[in-house]
Amino acid sequence: MITIKDVEHVAKLARLELTEDEKELYTKQLGDVLKYVDQMNEVDTSNVKPMCQVIDFVNVTREDEVVHDISREELMANAPYEENGFFKVPKIN
Repeated sequence: MITIKDVEHVAKLARLELTEDEKELYTKQLGDVLKYVDQMNEVDTSNVKPMCQVIDFVNVTREDEVVHDISREELMANAPYEENGFFKVPKIN
């Protein structure tokens, strides 16, 4: 069972300031969520196969292929500043 102290602890960790009304509301809401989870734990799932997707989804990624080979000179032509064949960027303090 969730208590107001539990809600205050979580609020402190999350750096939230809650009013007394909010503490009472969240205590009830979190308690309701935990009751629902307990209800779900009573369901027999021994014949249900584990899954990571609820729909039959096929991997849609493509093979990694070079489409356009850009030479170093072409790449460096886009650099506003270049030094020794590398992009030169401003120093960040």
